[in-house]
Amino acid sequence: MPLLHFHLVKGRNPAEIRTLLDAAHGAMLAAFKVPERDRYQIVSEHDANHMVIEDTGLDIPRTDKFVLLQVTSRPRSKEQFAEFYRLLAEALQQKCGIESSDLMVSVVENSAEHWSFGYGRAQFLTGEL
Repeated sequence: MPLLHFHLVKGRNPAEIRTLLDAAHGAMLAAFKVPERDRYQIVSEHDANHMVIEDTGLDIPRTDKFVLLQVTSRPRSKEQFAEFYRLLAEALQQKCGIESSDLMVSVVENSAEHWSFGYGRAQFLTGEL
């Protein structure tokens, strides 16, 4: 945990997607200090005309390499989130050729009781995690 849900414009090949996922996982490990196998990632691909992502008046240029990342996570510090955004942007640029202007991240915070990893149990509450 956290759960990372990537929204992409269709057209990337499987190797490009795997590189993107690996880069994001590395940023998450470094920023949030979670275990290596704490990896929950989903990719949704959309037709270009099904994604309207503007810039809230910030004059940020967007291309068809745009990545919208929705992060669902238990609370973390402002510093951890800022570090994640920075590391993620750097990793995607270096490893995937995705400019930081083509990255948007939205975080939804929840609590320990909102997670079950299997077996019908809330592992954060039972002490398993």
